[in-house]
Amino acid sequence: MKRSKKILKQKELNFIQNQTKMKRKHKIYSRPKRPFDKERIAEEAKLKKEFGLKNKREIWKSDAKIKSIREKAKKLISADYEEQQALFNRLKKIGLNVNSIADVLSLDKRDYLKRRLQTVIVEKKIAPTPRSARQLITHKKILVDGEVVDSPSYIVPVELEEKISLREKKRKTSEGAHEPKDADSVKEDAQEIKEEKVQEQKG
Repeated sequence: MKRSKKILKQKELNFIQNQTKMKRKHKIYSRPKRPFDKERIAEEAKLKKEFGLKNKREIWKSDAKIKSIREKAKKLISADYEEQQALFNRLKKIGLNVNSIADVLSLDKRDYLKRRLQTVIVEKKIAPTPRSARQLITHKKILVDGEVVDSPSYIVPVELEEKISLREKKRKTSEGAHEPKDADSVKEDAQEIKEEKVQEQKG
């Protein structure tokens, strides 16, 4: 009897500890209030295709981020010059070219989507399409400042934009040593990945 009470007490303690450790996860975006708005649906479909997005949540997250930036700008309308410049400088570091509160308020989700790693890779002609760019990133073939980045939604700081490269894949030589693959070989890998994906979908 004493043993069963002891076990129950221990279970209660474990439950309390787990509850205190649990953290509420808050969504960083909100769903559209009008889910069947044809104009919005058409716009989202266009953005999804243009930027090679996996789903519409990626659009909603970008939209939420821009709304948050705008809210910060509105609060700084009556602030002093230094506070406003601090915001402008932070936004410039991630590639958002703003010089006034009006510039910040005119930003939209497209501006934010353009700073995603997936988009920047296409602009730098490392990948031919947003879809192939996404595959290179998720397959850990992209380096940013020498570090693997496997998130297509990673926002590229301006200072790291020129430090994006393809990960060199070593291959064995006839002597058994390894030599790095060149950029063309890695692009061939991307094409192979794409072809494999097509075959999987057909299968």
